[in-house]
Amino acid sequence: MSRVKGGVVANRRRKNILEETKGYRHARSTKKRAAREAIYHAQSHAFAHRKDKKNVFRQLWIVRLSAALRAHGLKYSLFIKTLAAQEVALNRKMLAAIADQRPEAFERILAKVK
Repeated sequence: MSRVKGGVVANRRRKNILEETKGYRHARSTKKRAAREAIYHAQSHAFAHRKDKKNVFRQLWIVRLSAALRAHGLKYSLFIKTLAAQEVALNRKMLAAIADQRPEAFERILAKVK
């Protein structure tokens, strides 16, 4: 069998791995083995954190909505229950944006709910 020299391919593979870990600290940005492991862990965390981000934003909308409702003397849980009972099709993201950017429209929503 003939000898195969893999220098060009190996160097390209190493270069691609190290490009992906640019900005990492210490050996993770300069050594192939450490960089490959860092990529593996980063990708697994990135997948989980993309899922977590949805929960974080929902919590943020609830906090903003709750603050806007308390200024009008209402509680968040009662407001959401009343919205569901009256079949108002506005989600938390839309309600939080309306409360923040268009207070007069939010007050009209509150008048409909009360």
